[in-house]
Amino acid sequence: MLQSLSRFSQSHLRKNVTRITPSIRSVRWKSTTDESDDIHRIPPQLNLEYYAENAEAIAYNMTIRNYETDSISRVKELYTQQAQLKLQAETLREERDAVNQHIRTATTKEERQPYIKQAKEWKDQLRQVQDQLVSLESELTKQALLIPNDTHPQVPLGPEANAKLLKMIGSPRLSTAEAPLVDHVTLAENLDMVEFEQASLVTGSKFYYLKNYGAWLEFALIQYAMHKAAQKGFSPVLAPDMVRTSIAYGCGFQPRKKEASQIYDVTTPSTINTTAPKLCLVGTAEIPLAGLFAKKLFKEEELPKRIVGFSHAFRAEAGHGSAEERGLYRVHQFSKVELFTVTTPDQSEAMLKELRDLQEELFTDLGLCFRVLDMPTEELGASAYRKYDIEAWMPGKNGWGEVSVM
Repeated sequence: MLQSLSRFSQSHLRKNVTRITPSIRSVRWKSTTDESDDIHRIPPQLNLEYYAENAEAIAYNMTIRNYETDSISRVKELYTQQAQLKLQAETLREERDAVNQHIRTATTKEERQPYIKQAKEWKDQLRQVQDQLVSLESELTKQALLIPNDTHPQVPLGPEANAKLLKMIGSPRLSTAEAPLVDHVTLAENLDMVEFEQASLVTGSKFYYLKNYGAWLEFALIQYAMHKAAQKGFSPVLAPDMVRTSIAYGCGFQPRKKEASQIYDVTTPSTINTTAPKLCLVGTAEIPLAGLFAKKLFKEEELPKRIVGFSHAFRAEAGHGSAEERGLYRVHQFSKVELFTVTTPDQSEAMLKELRDLQEELFTDLGLCFRVLDMPTEELGASAYRKYDIEAWMPGKNGWGEVSVM
């Protein structure tokens, strides 16, 4: 019933986040955008020069993370074109200014006329170049946003099977003929804690009602996680469940191209075919919590910032329909408690350890058997620099299940 996730990313001010949720699911995000969408209302800060000058190393990084490398190749190509167009525009401005000077110094109308004609030609050419620059810069930003973060040098290479076991707490409980164990669905239904059939009628598949002690259990876990974080210096925040799409993309979530959109877009009759900002339901509490710091500047001595937030989360993912996903797995709506910090790059490693220690303490106090894994490159999301998974032993599944990602 409890899951926590966190992300360790490297940027100008790295951020570390943790989520605590009542269900288990993977993270997928919308991979393509339309130029008409309101996705860059807060322009992303991208070091395009770095991308262009380090294209080969970035392509290698994308390869080991199982990303296609055409985006970085396109960025390098577009960056070169951008530099050429900027130089061309500057030359045209100089020519235009020189002609304008001749117009100002001419003493007769006849003397000014050829310069006026020439000035118009320079103006038209400059406008064309500027229009090309606007279009090119839009495509350049779009391609650059498809490039994932750098990778920590100690991250294992390869697929999920190459994850490195760092720690295990407790011993797995096994079901036996003498003491058979049931899964969470059977247990919750026997105790009248959950209702799936009526939720499917009311909303659709993979929705649910939590009832009676199921509702109290969720409230208790939320309170427990919030208080635990507050005791460690995290300030509590109740976050909105809906954000501008621009904020969602500004958080840097970009999946591999083959992954489908998992975002619930929100539209109303009053916003269709208007310039109103696009809105979406949040797929993770990290998005509104990150938005809390949007367009803000901090002095280094003011960092780190620590907050613990609560919101609902919405995922459109369909799942695979397997027996392991029955019940409260891969649901479309769930509650989330999330730890979010803003640090300097030098504080980032220590903050990741702080988050890991807090989560290990949290799960130990709950009496869970769990293990900590250093996840390999192909399991890193776009914004992750390094990722630790905490998996709990789930007797009803007779296997391990993810309860935390850092």
